[in-house]
Amino acid sequence: MNRTVSIILAAILMTGLAMPVLAASGPELDSIVEGVAGYILGAVQKPLVGTAGGEWAVLGLARSGCEVPDEYYDGYYRAVEEYVRESGGVISSASYTEYSRIILSLTAAGYDPRNVAGYDLTAPLEDIDRVSRQGVNSLIYALLALDSADYVSGRREIFIDEILRRQLTGGGWNLAGGSTSYSENPAMDPDVTGMALQALAKYQHIEKVREATDRALARLSGAQRDNGGFIGWEEENIESSVQVLVALCELGVDAGDARFVKSGNTIIDNILTYMNDDFSFNHTRDSSDNNQMSTEQALYSLAAAKRAADGKNSLYRMKDAVSRGESPGINVSRPAGAGLAGKDRDVNYVPELYLNKTFSDIQGHANQAGIEALAARGIVNGRDESTFDPDATMTRAEFAAIIVRSLGIVRFAQPQTHKSFFSDVTESDWFCGSVYTAAAYGIVKGVSDSAFNPRSDISRQEAAVMVARAAKLCGLDTDRNEAGVRNTLAQFGDYRTVESWALEALAFCYDAGILDDSVLDIGPGVAILRCEIADMLYRLLQKANLISESE
Repeated sequence: MNRTVSIILAAILMTGLAMPVLAASGPELDSIVEGVAGYILGAVQKPLVGTAGGEWAVLGLARSGCEVPDEYYDGYYRAVEEYVRESGGVISSASYTEYSRIILSLTAAGYDPRNVAGYDLTAPLEDIDRVSRQGVNSLIYALLALDSADYVSGRREIFIDEILRRQLTGGGWNLAGGSTSYSENPAMDPDVTGMALQALAKYQHIEKVREATDRALARLSGAQRDNGGFIGWEEENIESSVQVLVALCELGVDAGDARFVKSGNTIIDNILTYMNDDFSFNHTRDSSDNNQMSTEQALYSLAAAKRAADGKNSLYRMKDAVSRGESPGINVSRPAGAGLAGKDRDVNYVPELYLNKTFSDIQGHANQAGIEALAARGIVNGRDESTFDPDATMTRAEFAAIIVRSLGIVRFAQPQTHKSFFSDVTESDWFCGSVYTAAAYGIVKGVSDSAFNPRSDISRQEAAVMVARAAKLCGLDTDRNEAGVRNTLAQFGDYRTVESWALEALAFCYDAGILDDSVLDIGPGVAILRCEIADMLYRLLQKANLISESE
């Protein structure tokens, strides 16, 4: 029996669970995460401000789901508060990743980093010059920190573009990418590539981000070794595997995805080869001593895998973090957007990308609020920078793309992965991934067994059906009986012209306030307008707690 298997078996026997599998999934993974969390609680009894024995320990424990006394997190918060107060709110004048690291750990533990001893720790991340000075690593963690609970920022677009600009031609990233030494150091770092993908995971609805992600995943797959691991900084080490595993979890890619299984070994298998009998981890397998940083990073990567297996929010989607309530000098305020309890695990909050986004031709428009809210998130686009063209129609393909973006679904299916191949949707079409993703999640269907009719205008009843299916994924109750449908729709003069397949969906949309029931007619076969579609999706996201009701 090899060392990794014996270690896992020991962990399982301690809890009386069934025999393990090497990939360590389900209860096996649970017991290992608990063991590592227990080790860290013993090794870091009083977390302080700092990389090791501080933020990463708090982050890993808070996101592990393991039992940790509230006093542990309160002690860390008080340490941060004291540090901030003594420094006059200046955590660092050179390394802005320190702000990001503290924001992540405080958010994970249930505290608000916008008010620590009277200082807003998110504010320094608006200084793009200082954030950029440290390189792509600082840009990555600034974006992760701001997105962890959708903290207000006007820099998201800049961060994304800068990260994309520094991508290497081969598809990955390294610390030197985009700097003056780029041509001298073109090799990919798997750990930096993994971190970049973590930051970009929430923006897969943006085409250029998705394309960059696909290139990076292909590059990582090609670089993975037969034992499931990666070489970074000229040696194989646990941190490289850790960051790639977290990236896959943020992207919704299973650790057992065929692209990342080499000679039967997954990334999780590889990470566990660094584990010692006491649940600590080494930096390299040749190390004779354990490494605290490696152990803390191992914990949060395995916690990420556990959260994925349990269908929970990913490691860095922290809107589900439990508030610690009133703590000294802090008033915790959690932004809306966590979604409903019964939502599909792949439905996610989409953070704002632009501040004060608007168009000249929607000023005073009845649907202005909805258009602006979706445009701020990159869900809908204008015809150009200044106009939206609210009264134009929309095609079925355009609607599929917008609804997938609205739900924050990061997995874009390809034709060969879906059982219903549409003959009129090919891989060269810009909307291919969105249509097949929407089809894979049951949001859209074809007009026949083999055709989707992507370029035809979508009607109001078609839109209602697709929105109702999306609402069900969001955890809303869309079911209506025959009497309920009739009671809702009978008020409209033309309700008898509604196709039978659209009746229940239209009734739901009117009952939920997604469609305006003050109008006289439904107009089921009429081509719905761009402004109306934006308003429908805006209202859906509000009902699904994916946008604040006050927004």
